[in-house]
Amino acid sequence: MMRRATYSIAVIAVVVGMAACAAMQTASVPKDGELALPADYKSWPVFVKEVQKPDAVRDLYVNPVGARAAQGQMFPNGTQFVMEIYSARKAADGTVEKDAAGKLVKDKLAKVFVMGKGEGWGQDVPDNVKTGAWVYAAYGPDGQPLKANFAECRACHVPLAQKDFVHRYDEYFEKRAGR
Repeated sequence: MMRRATYSIAVIAVVVGMAACAAMQTASVPKDGELALPADYKSWPVFVKEVQKPDAVRDLYVNPVGARAAQGQMFPNGTQFVMEIYSARKAADGTVEKDAAGKLVKDKLAKVFVMGKGEGWGQDVPDNVKTGAWVYAAYGPDGQPLKANFAECRACHVPLAQKDFVHRYDEYFEKRAGR
């Protein structure tokens, strides 16, 4: 009787352990909207800065894992990008202000996007918007998660398969080579 009880406890422990491992593996594969906003991203290397859009300015950072990638390579798993989007400052007449060099002047932080890459990530999305192993998240200027249509993010990155789905890939590596 004692052996049977010990055996039953051992079987239960194995089953519970296997279930816990399966749950941890599932939990470790984030989906769009589930990436945390890295608290220290402003200390990361700059990917590109002051990207000019019609009414916004973007600053992008890459974590140290991604910064180790070499031109012509895909970014390794563990890479994260953070993109800050600033509204352009507007003059009293409503036109966007530009500096002496003709660039938009940054105003308030509007949104922050995170793009991260990991083993098995991004595989739960439709094939027409699959961007390798990348997933996306969006945050407000206060650091609170935003609901976003991540299919739009993905659709913008899909054509960049040869550049590991990363915008401004060439610009980044050219800038790095010139340092």
